Parts: sequence; C-alpha cells; structure tokens
Amino acid sequence: MTEKTALDCCYDWETKTPDRIWLTQPLGGGQVRTFTWRQALDEARRMAAHLRSLALPPGSHIALFSKNSAWWVLADLAIWMAGHVSVPLFATLTPTSIRQILEHSESVLIFIGKLDGFAEMEPGIPEGLPRIRLPLAPDTAGERWEEIIARTPPLEGQVRRELDELATIIYTSGSTGVPKGAMHSFATLSRPARGIIALLGIRDDDRMLSYLPLAHVFERWIGEVTTLTGGYQLFFAESLETFQQDLQRARPTLFISVPRLWLKFQAGVYKKMPPAKLARLLKIPLLNRIVRKKILTALGLDQIRFAGSGSAPIPAELIAWYRGLGLELLEGYGMTENLCYSHLSRPGQVRPGYVGQPYPDVQQRISPEGEVQLRGPGNMLGYYKNPELTQEAFTEDGWLRTGDRGEIDEIGRLKLTGRLKEQFKTSKGKYVVPAPIENKLLLHQEIEQAVVSGSGMEAAYALVLPSETVRAELRQDPGAKERLGARLEEIRREVNGGLDHHEQLQFLAVTNDEWTIESGILTPTMKIKRQAIEGRYGEQVPSWYATRQTIVWL
Repeated sequence: MTEKTALDCCYDWETKTPDRIWLTQPLGGGQVRTFTWRQALDEARRMAAHLRSLALPPGSHIALFSKNSAWWVLADLAIWMAGHVSVPLFATLTPTSIRQILEHSESVLIFIGKLDGFAEMEPGIPEGLPRIRLPLAPDTAGERWEEIIARTPPLEGQVRRELDELATIIYTSGSTGVPKGAMHSFATLSRPARGIIALLGIRDDDRMLSYLPLAHVFERWIGEVTTLTGGYQLFFAESLETFQQDLQRARPTLFISVPRLWLKFQAGVYKKMPPAKLARLLKIPLLNRIVRKKILTALGLDQIRFAGSGSAPIPAELIAWYRGLGLELLEGYGMTENLCYSHLSRPGQVRPGYVGQPYPDVQQRISPEGEVQLRGPGNMLGYYKNPELTQEAFTEDGWLRTGDRGEIDEIGRLKLTGRLKEQFKTSKGKYVVPAPIENKLLLHQEIEQAVVSGSGMEAAYALVLPSETVRAELRQDPGAKERLGARLEEIRREVNGGLDHHEQLQFLAVTNDEWTIESGILTPTMKIKRQAIEGRYGEQVPSWYATRQTIVWL
C-alpha cells in the first residue's frame, strides 16, 4: 500500500464523509460559517484551478499572509493541489521582515487574509507582487477569493504530490536572530501527523480550536496537517476579545497552549475565587467534583481529552494546580526544524521540569558537549538557499543539532537545561547558563517574564517584568511598589539559595515596559528575543550595577 500524504488523507475524508462539518469560521457579531468536507474541498479545488490557469512554473513559491482562518487552510490546500509550495508569514511581522521573507523565498504571489494593522505592514510587500484577497482581508489591491471561486470550475480528480516533494518553507520566528526558511516535504509534514494520532489515539470526532499562529510550525502541524490526516473538526478563534466565547463554541477535546495562557486562565479563576478558598473547596469530598466541573466548564475546557503546553517551560506548581482540577497538562518540545515532532509527556508519566519522552519513531542522544541531538521523520530537508547553515544544523551522521542542552532520566524523559550559545561569562571568568535560573524566577506568579544576563560584568543579574496583575496594582496603589520590592527580594534570595555562588543574581532590574510582539521584544510565539532585550537595555546595564541595590527600578 502506497504511503499517503496529508493531502491524500484529505481526499479520503472528502470521499468518505463529504457532508460532515470540518471547519467552523466566525464571521463577527456572533455569526459563523461552517464548511463540510465537500464544501471546503470544492472551494480549494476552484482556487487550485485558478492557480493552474496562471501558468506558474511547477513548484512556485506562494506566500500566505493572514491570521488563522478556514481560508488559510483552504488556500494552502489549493497551493498544494496546483503543484506549488506554500510560504506562511506571521501576521505580526514588521515591513522589513515581510520584505525579507518574500524576497528570500522568491514568492511569486501572495494570499492576503485577516490582519490587524495591515496599513503599517503593507509597505513590506514588494510592488508588483500579485495578490489574492481571502475573505475577511483588509481592503487592498488584488482579486477577491469569492470572485475567483464563483467563476472558476473546480479542479477535477485527486492531484497527488510525492512524499519527497517540497511542500512548504517555514520561516523561524526569529528568537535567535534573522529568520531562516526550513524546508519541509510532504513526508516530513505527514509522518509526524500520523505519529501523534497513533500515540494519543486522536479520533475523527475530536474537536480543536485553532488560535496559535498557523504560520508557526506547531499550529501548522496540529491545527492543519493533523486535522487533514485525522479528520477532526477545526474551529477558529475570532479575536482576543471573543476568545472565551470561541472556546465555549468549540468545547475542544484537544487543546494546546503556551504557559502564559495557562497562567491567564488561572488568574481569571482567582479573580472570581481567592486561591485559599478554592484550595479548601477542592479538599472537600464530593464538593470538589462539582467545583472542578464548574471551573472547567466556565473556561470551556470541560470536554478536554488531551491538553498540552509548549513553547516555554511551565511551572511545576501550575501543572499541579491543573491536575487538581482534573486536567493533566502534557508538556512537549520540538523545533521548526523537526516540525515540533520530538518529545511529549505521556499521560500518567508527567514529570515537572521535563518535556517528556521522544515519540516512538524519534531517537534522542546527548552529545559530549551536552547538546540534545535528534533523528526522526519530521527532520527538515534543510534551510532554503543556505547550504552552510544546513550543514551546521546536522551532525556528520545526520542527527539534528538542537542547540539545547539537556539531560535524560531513567525512563527517557528529557530535561532542557539551557541553550549552548546563551551561556555567558562574567568578568570573573565563570560561565552562567541563564535558562535554568529564568525558570526558577518564572515559578513565582509575581513575575511574568525574566531574562538573566551579565556578560562581562562582575555577576549575573535578572531583568524581570512583573505580572499583569502586579503591574495593575502598581498603577493604582503607590504603596504597592514597596511591597513588591520586598517580595522580589525574597524571591531573589530564594533563587540564589539553590544556585552555585558564581551563578547567583546580584540584583533584579524591574521594568514596567510592555514586552509585546508589536514592540519587537517577543516572537509571534511569545518567546523573548534576547538580541532585542540587549538592544533596548544594554546601555543602561552599567548604571544598574552602579546603584549597588538588590532591586533596581527602571
């Protein structure tokens, strides 16, 4: 039997369950549009026929610039059916990054969809690049999706793509510098989808809410390729403001998020019920079931079969808190370069601080330098137009270099202990690895973000951003600053107590700046860009040391 791609599986669902609802798209004002498999594939086929009519060279690169929507997925399918390669762009990029990716990828056409602040981003699109506007797109040049599919007969038959054909170029989110284009084939997309379906027993009656950016490899894998393969229903979020209603509409059985959102959910619960009271209620037999059910139902998470967390370390206390509500968070690990198909905690075997075991068809090893190296079916073909970086990304025997330090426990669970290149040396000649120290700081709910640095200085320090709740208190109550300062000093001492002397933090620098995607500090997946932090605060650092304070207010 010939191995199927995700596109082949999509045709199977169109044939087997043509009238089953697959996609649910909010249109605003509480209105939604649903697509059955037949309806969805009909639109994709019509757009594919239009792309064919343009007589583009086979394997042309076509950009997808939009927030998540049903038409994002349909446009991707149309690109594949027409024999081309998709190039997704994050919906929050600067004009410089947009132009860099479009020019580097040699994109010959761009789909433009639902976007915020498009007027500021539009100058990044090269003049003369043909455009097609998806539904919900801003008013701009280019033909409309609706007009094209209304006049174009659908592409007939089932266009096959070979497993080794290039399917997409996924550009990294830029946490470590200039984005690189990771090339993925239909094999490196499809095999990881089958792998997670088999491991977790994902079914075609599962439901998922798509809201993490589809331009990111993680959502692309779970929110697109795996639903094409496994056939489950996909709902889309309308906006940040409607997120709770979107969750209630979907009642997902599969839900993936990042630690920051899991913390926000917890904070929302605490606003309605103080932590001490909730803890007491959860200790009362019978009543605790009612309380757990009520909380999860209010969050829209009461139907969850599998809940995951990735992108950044999640505090052990938070995992324990959700477990107390009856929700086990499975932590995962992966990279753009291996389609995020690397590690996942197994139900019943979650160990806080560890990102789980490798998937059954993924091999792991730790190099003599302490680097995590991987070999598996999701490993990329290489970086587009960059053979030197591609060579650096793999060992001589073909293992992917992650650049992460790690340790493996007795049953194969992986613990990440920092980045090889992020360690720095103080003026005393001692090396400091920042990630483990940052993770200790982030265990405290008063701190939302933390960056440990101090290269060439007498000792390490941490730049911290207080949590949203704490920042609100500081704005409303002048006395809150003194209380927070005392608490942060307690945290500094507690963290230092578990560190070697040369790693200890001389002070915490407390900022009230907004660390956002828009300000250039965070990647679209909410990771901190260390280079951006150094660029913004670097000149101030010597003056922080000069204060000789343990808490420095910026």
